[in-house]
Amino acid sequence: MKNSNQSKRFRPKYHVKKGDTVKVLSGNDKGKEGRVLHVDTKTGRAIVEGIRIMKHHTKPSATNPQGGIIPKEALIPICKLMVIDPSTGKPSRVGRKIEDGNLVRYAKKSGEVLN
Repeated sequence: MKNSNQSKRFRPKYHVKKGDTVKVLSGNDKGKEGRVLHVDTKTGRAIVEGIRIMKHHTKPSATNPQGGIIPKEALIPICKLMVIDPSTGKPSRVGRKIEDGNLVRYAKKSGEVLN
């Protein structure tokens, strides 16, 4: 029998959100920057625009009558990403603080609040 507490899965809060501009810290795309398109909290990975391009082979269909090889972004671990500070343009760690009763994220390098 399944316990009711086991069905509620713990999902940690990540320092990266959809729409953030991030820099890749390691791997083949090290040093590249891009915008986060999707964050998968179950696996701890994210899809970043223009990073980790894979070739997806598709059969001809109604939506894609030509078929062929389509370049597509693949998931990248969130631990390999660092948020770009909007004021300095350099990578920065992210902190959380309460401001006017709301929890906000801020760049630790400059102290500026992130969206």
